[in-house]
Amino acid sequence: MARDGSPVYRELEEIGLENLSYIYWNLATSRLYEQAVRRREGLMAHLGPLVVRTGHHTGRAPKDKFLVQEESSADKIWWGEVNVPFKAERFQLLYHRLLAYLQGKDVYVQDCYVGADPRYRVPIRVVTEDAWHSIFARNMFIQIKDPAELASHKPRFHIFSTPRFHAVPDLDGTHSEAFIMVHFGKGLVLIGGTSYAGEIKKSVFTIMNYLLPQEHVLSMHCSANVGERGDVAIFFGLSGTGKTTLSAAPDRRLIGDDEHGWSDDGIFNFEGGCYAKVIRLSREAEPEIYECTRRFGTILENVAIHPATRRLNLDDDSLTENTRAAYPISHLPNAERSGIGGHPKNVLMLTCDAFGVLPPISKLTAAQTMAHFLLGYTAKVAGTERGVTEPQATFSACFGAPFMALPPPTYASLLREKISRHRVNCWLVNTGWSGGPYGVGRRMPIAYTRALVDAAIRGTLDEVVYEREPFFGLQVPTACPGVPSDILRAKGTWADGASYDVKARELAALFWTNFQPFAGEVEAEVREALSKK
Repeated sequence: MARDGSPVYRELEEIGLENLSYIYWNLATSRLYEQAVRRREGLMAHLGPLVVRTGHHTGRAPKDKFLVQEESSADKIWWGEVNVPFKAERFQLLYHRLLAYLQGKDVYVQDCYVGADPRYRVPIRVVTEDAWHSIFARNMFIQIKDPAELASHKPRFHIFSTPRFHAVPDLDGTHSEAFIMVHFGKGLVLIGGTSYAGEIKKSVFTIMNYLLPQEHVLSMHCSANVGERGDVAIFFGLSGTGKTTLSAAPDRRLIGDDEHGWSDDGIFNFEGGCYAKVIRLSREAEPEIYECTRRFGTILENVAIHPATRRLNLDDDSLTENTRAAYPISHLPNAERSGIGGHPKNVLMLTCDAFGVLPPISKLTAAQTMAHFLLGYTAKVAGTERGVTEPQATFSACFGAPFMALPPPTYASLLREKISRHRVNCWLVNTGWSGGPYGVGRRMPIAYTRALVDAAIRGTLDEVVYEREPFFGLQVPTACPGVPSDILRAKGTWADGASYDVKARELAALFWTNFQPFAGEVEAEVREALSKK
């Protein structure tokens, strides 16, 4: 705890924070629990997790995110619908209003790193008005254990989370009362009008996606794990495609569940924790993640809790489909504590196909890998963004366009260079629908997807016969241990083959249409990797 005149207070004064009440600086999780409960920010559930509510915003608000248009970064940014420019002058006015709002208030400060590799890690300082957001920061980012190192911490970026400070659209130039703003030049992130903690995490991811490619390091929206032989696998995919679930395998060590960098020496986790969807989480199918929902230190967002027994109901979606658990990666028994691995042997691109026409797994050429990486096809699943109540087909470049600050070909070129140099096997995995589109078919059973992924990683699929499917040019295995062969051919799972052809042509046409913004920036073989049928 710090008051006026302390070293940390003076550091905060340098960025404009003045006349604060108490500064709760780098409190341990147990002390933050006490604060959160005392301030009625959440309830302590059976066995110790903290259950909180995020109010009106139960998912990200992508239309309320802005990048400040300023001299140091303006010519590098991928401006458009994803990265919306915000005038530097208006940012400064909003920042001054936020600083005035915080006067006389208590704040919680967490000093952390982003990036497990010391050569590329970025020091940050997270300033919040809620204790549970400070726990979230401790869980999600890399904690500093050495007191001397903590005392000398010099943040490159300050992240402010102020849920009860609202923008005034007519005054501030925002779209609503909520705002997420990143100023690369000043090293500032401002978040207001929303309690959804994922905005903190993804704003920091945006920072890494801006900084690292300029150092020839590929930043990736992916999970990663490593086997006993040191063989690394990475899993690209948007929220809801299974990154966290499929990478948390009992016989492999989890490096990280969502964000990584790939340097000349291998991969490294950006984070120190996991942020998993837990709606209808199965104790049998996902035992490692399930146990994390029963641990002290875990933050549970919008999960139903019985007010008397304090027991959880993970099946209750009355608040949102996007119920979340944020926990330190050390909660998992098979975590790779260093957060570092070698060069990947396998790259798996996960897509939740709402059309139900993609095979459950297929092997990709280097050109196909780059094409599908630029497409980033999946279906947004319910709850991950405001207004999404059922799966919607979407295309998100690099499987994470909302967080990519630079033009997508920048990341795609780095990916192709690395998979070619290290002779990586690449796969497209459909974790979505089979036997028909959403509403007709059914979601691919997780047990089958696990078996297919395991076979790909172990090399079992290197020994089977492949068939080329006609609409997307994908190489599909004809057999896999533990998986019925009839589900490997997507068309064979449909009751009406003609209906399948119609849907497949529809999706192939969407692929071609959505690839056009990048068609002029890639080689001919990458363009030819997508069919126009």
